[in-house]
Amino acid sequence: MTDTVAPSITTTADELFVAPYLAPSNAYDEAFDGRGSVRLPWQAITTAMQQLGAEGMQDRHLRAQRILRDDGATYNLKSDPLSPNVWSLDIIPNVMMKAEWLKLESALQQRAKLFDLLYKDLYGEQRLLKEGVIPSEIIFSHPGFLRQCHDMPWPSEHRLTFHAVDLVRDQSGRFIATGDRTQAPSGAGYALENRTVVSRILPSLFRDSRTMRLSGFFQTVRETISQLAAHITESPRIVVLTPGAYSSTYFEQAFLANHLGYPLVQGGDLTVRNGKVWMKSLDGLSRVDVILRRVEDAFCDQAELRSDSGLGVPGLLEVARQGNVIVTNPLGSGLLETPALLAFLPDIAQCLMGEELLLPSVDSYWCGNAKQLDYVLNNLPQLIIKPAFRSQLSKSVYGHQLDKQGLADITAAILENPIAYVAQTYIPGSHSPIWEDGALSSRPCILRTFSVASDEGYRVMPGGLARVADSRDQTIVSKNLSGSRSKDMWILSDTVEADIDVPLDNLPGAQAEAANLPSRVIENLFWFGRYAERAEMSLRLMRTIFKQLNGIDIFPTESRKVLLCAMSDISGSLPGFHDQPELLENPNDELAALVVDSQRMGSIKSNLQQMLACAEQVKEMLSADTRIILNELRDHIHSIDRAYINGLPPVPEESLDSLVTSLLAISGLNHESMLRGMDWMFQEIGRRTERAMLTANLLKNTLSEPLPSLQQQQVLESVLLSVEALISFRRRYRTRARVSYGLDLLMIDRSNPRSLIYQVEQLRKYVSELPTTDQGTLGLSPENRFIIKSLNDIQLADLDSLAQIDETSQTRHNLTELMTQVMDNLEHLTTILSDKYFDHTAGPQQLVKAKWKNNV
Repeated sequence: MTDTVAPSITTTADELFVAPYLAPSNAYDEAFDGRGSVRLPWQAITTAMQQLGAEGMQDRHLRAQRILRDDGATYNLKSDPLSPNVWSLDIIPNVMMKAEWLKLESALQQRAKLFDLLYKDLYGEQRLLKEGVIPSEIIFSHPGFLRQCHDMPWPSEHRLTFHAVDLVRDQSGRFIATGDRTQAPSGAGYALENRTVVSRILPSLFRDSRTMRLSGFFQTVRETISQLAAHITESPRIVVLTPGAYSSTYFEQAFLANHLGYPLVQGGDLTVRNGKVWMKSLDGLSRVDVILRRVEDAFCDQAELRSDSGLGVPGLLEVARQGNVIVTNPLGSGLLETPALLAFLPDIAQCLMGEELLLPSVDSYWCGNAKQLDYVLNNLPQLIIKPAFRSQLSKSVYGHQLDKQGLADITAAILENPIAYVAQTYIPGSHSPIWEDGALSSRPCILRTFSVASDEGYRVMPGGLARVADSRDQTIVSKNLSGSRSKDMWILSDTVEADIDVPLDNLPGAQAEAANLPSRVIENLFWFGRYAERAEMSLRLMRTIFKQLNGIDIFPTESRKVLLCAMSDISGSLPGFHDQPELLENPNDELAALVVDSQRMGSIKSNLQQMLACAEQVKEMLSADTRIILNELRDHIHSIDRAYINGLPPVPEESLDSLVTSLLAISGLNHESMLRGMDWMFQEIGRRTERAMLTANLLKNTLSEPLPSLQQQQVLESVLLSVEALISFRRRYRTRARVSYGLDLLMIDRSNPRSLIYQVEQLRKYVSELPTTDQGTLGLSPENRFIIKSLNDIQLADLDSLAQIDETSQTRHNLTELMTQVMDNLEHLTTILSDKYFDHTAGPQQLVKAKWKNNV
């Protein structure tokens, strides 16, 4: 499996760029041979780069970054919704001829089949252990060996649905396997995203290169997964189990779920009841038949595995043992990832298949064997030391990077517990060209390939996920997806590749899932709407305050106090301006903090961060245009941070305009482009509920306190300005700025989309369309009671009475009482909706039942 070296041609590396890279002498170069000539598969690539020139290549690079960012393609190593790590992609693809690929493909198919047989044996007959092919210490001391999975039933011939292999080329160009991924292999979704981006920025080159397509691989994925539960039902419900939005590969999980058409769920979205797995959805509990998991073995079941896990489903393992749910890849498959098995893989292949391995593995030595231990201790500077029991905290130690003390320390660690260590020969990765800083350079390269089970055996993705070191200083590419730059992998065919027609209608389980969304998704959309309204209301009021404080007219102390205290109440950042005269006199620092202090709960930036965090939780539900606007919003927030670095900027109200515009764009896009499903419905319920409560709060805190005529007019007009109603008010009432007139427009005017009654009536409409889960409830539901009560209170209100000043309290007591009652009713409404549709709160359940019921 070596690359074909092209005959001597005229194009050389020196002719491509002024400063071509120099590949190291001890590593294989993917693009150029030892004479500097372009290898045959790379000729079209290098010619295209030469034609584009440095300026054209840099333009393509920047376009790729924009596409990735707009797609929301991230690899998150930090939980910051404002600055997610955009997936790193080099625009120069790696290429390989189809003839060479077919040889590698056969070897990968054999390897996937071998690991499938290995899983069956270790959790079944255990012939390899009985015959001494594998030392029993490797298996029985491994925390990934789950005895609970012994003889677990499986509906198909192949236990391992997915298999991935990390490959490097040695100095001769031969591919060597350095590791296998068998429990939740990641990277296939990123490979598809890479292909999408590179084919968009280099369309002619991609089209003319006759690159093998990836669609057939993902079609096989759909078919295989759909068939797993064919024995249970003709229309299986399939879900993708993710660790959540803070998983580093969450984008890929959401991307694949969307591409395959499956709901993306977290552990909390699922529950075990009556011996089956159910998804908590708006329709109640919906049975789940197949779980495509992206959660590692140990975290999948708090009842039988790790009790401290927050990612799994308690009782999942027992349901899988009963055959009532299919989890793929099967639980316990993480055991196969131990590098200790590579030392015995040739013997395993002979025992299970009677064949020689077509794809060699890197030379591996298990330190639990005395002979191999002796070799390792005598050759540490040439080896890589790895933990035999891989975990998230485990790290490889490269002997050639250690000093004398480092070698002594690793020797002591190995001797203390030899069975826990494996050593492997260090193979410098082949070098691949990359585009960096406007010039051609090179980095060591590693390739991850992907296989999926099929009726004929295993199908291999034609290509895979290539990765290169992220900086010139790195000579090693991590097997984890972090700390590296990815590349698309093109397999060049001799014939034109036709796009495969995907017969989705013929697949089992091709059922409509649009309305049956996980409760978590709906809850995050609900809160997305609420946080968006909180941020918008705060922004509008803040802009109004800035305009009044910096306006040409005098803004008296009484008016200033009312608006500033209202800002504290609306944001919930108390005590704020209340009872603090020094802040009222010098409000700039407090106002700046309410804009940009993310640690201040209720600040504008805090609300925007919470909104973006909700969006990250449901990014699979967001349209491309919505993601673009959210990225623009992130940019505007960073601009605000820069503008406020030394306190309030010279014209602070203008600095907030871009944030308001972005929020309006999101609202308009959702209103005009989003399907009127339950996802839209709950987002609107969140918006309307929050806008109603904030409007009531604003009226309560600005108009309840009586002021002299001029100051009262200033406050009323400020309120109207903050809700975009001042012009309409002046047209309707001319110069008559009475509080009762303001309440007429802001409370009971159905033509005003920001009035209180408009919000409550919209809520009544939306809530009436929600799924009904309380079949036995007589009369009005609790949520409808609170809505109707609020609606009646508003409709029956006497505006003149609300505007009157109570002689005892010297406030507009009736207005305060009414607005407080409305806010309390709406707060109760949100609690009921949460209990009913998000948390599925029910009475206590019996933990042990003598006889399973057929349904819930």
